[in-house]
Amino acid sequence: MRQEDDDVMRNTTRTTSRSRRRATRTVAVGLTAVLATAFLGACSSDDGDDGNGDEDGNITLRIGLFGQFGYEEAGLYDEYMEANPHITIQQDLTSENADYITQLRTRLAQNSGLADIQAVEVGNIAEMTGELSPRWVDFNEYDTDLSHFVPWKVDQATDAEGRVIGLGSDIGPTGICYRVDHFEAAGLPTDREEVSELFAGGWEDYLAVGEDFMANAPDDVAFLDSAGGLFNAVVSAYEERYTNEAGEVVYQESEGVQTAWDLSIQAAEAGITDQQRQFADEWESALANGAFATLPACPAWMLTTIQSHAGDAGAGLWDVARSPAPSNWGGSFIGVTEASEHKEEAVALAEWLTAPEQQAKVFSNAGNFPSSATAQQSDDVQNATNEYYPGVPTGQIFSAAAAEIPSSPIGPNDQIIQESITNGLVTVEQQGNDPESAWDDVVSNLDNALAE
Repeated sequence: MRQEDDDVMRNTTRTTSRSRRRATRTVAVGLTAVLATAFLGACSSDDGDDGNGDEDGNITLRIGLFGQFGYEEAGLYDEYMEANPHITIQQDLTSENADYITQLRTRLAQNSGLADIQAVEVGNIAEMTGELSPRWVDFNEYDTDLSHFVPWKVDQATDAEGRVIGLGSDIGPTGICYRVDHFEAAGLPTDREEVSELFAGGWEDYLAVGEDFMANAPDDVAFLDSAGGLFNAVVSAYEERYTNEAGEVVYQESEGVQTAWDLSIQAAEAGITDQQRQFADEWESALANGAFATLPACPAWMLTTIQSHAGDAGAGLWDVARSPAPSNWGGSFIGVTEASEHKEEAVALAEWLTAPEQQAKVFSNAGNFPSSATAQQSDDVQNATNEYYPGVPTGQIFSAAAAEIPSSPIGPNDQIIQESITNGLVTVEQQGNDPESAWDDVVSNLDNALAE
């Protein structure tokens, strides 16, 4: 396919294979149209859209998101609606995924109240490919081009029967974010390459640098934010964490979990953490006040978080070094619900929003790193920089990290397991609990939680 043809395909609603699908469906629908008339009348949505749009074929597509996906910020909705004037896009945004996913589960179970397109965070994708999979359309049935995504991203959204129920919107390759001014004050190198070399030998080297830092650190500045943050950085680089390929919970036997727990306890006992709980109000204040020098798990999207909380006072103070073991933290999918009255058009929009060109635009505007391997290699991504981080080649740094991310099985209980372990680390850091007792409590709590 020529490039210009490809551009046309990505910038308009497809009319080839889809038209054939619609024609076939029209015949099938026609056979039952009379019997269905009364039912359809009863099911019309409150806004008067009966699923076929108005008399001119104009329709509204609703897209349900949480947090910041960057589509609106990158101007993608306006661009798509301009190319497809019969479509209006309405975004329904929920701030926190915890609130969003609770509502989404309920609506999927009831198969009602759903948007045409719904987002799913990577931590929730396993439950969506399980019992809830029939509530989503299978992109295989729409000849969706999946070849440009990194393979493991497609695997995560594929159910046991091979149905692909989500398209990757972004991933979270990690580096180590560090405060240049704090490193300078502690007598450590500040150049990105030199700092990366300090950590190159592994996480043990990172902890050793932390102890050197604390010996000469500015007053009231810790080396890293939290033991939980370090745990996440370490464990996420392993191919097996909480769930194995067979879908069994294996966190107690996992080498990655044990290594990450031991290193995190070492950091807590060495007194080099700021004893924070990530994303709590206190953590945000500590970030704003410069209370710690590094974030050991710092995915591309974290740069937006830093900028948001550190504000103008933090501009130009942060840089990104290579992680000794890059991993993936976060990232999401968008899928089309079977409840959608405009599945053909919703699939086309989902494909367009996650196409390489659009993912590159989102990264340039909002910092969400592409799940498309094609987009990762584009000039827009490779040459990307951020004024808040002057001189930091963010596109190159996170592209290099993305190439080393392992493919790991994800289970429906992974979020619960990681949260419980992180809570255990908090009790060691903040309450001085014995590490062995803290681990026993983690196991006990998870035994109860996973039995429910």
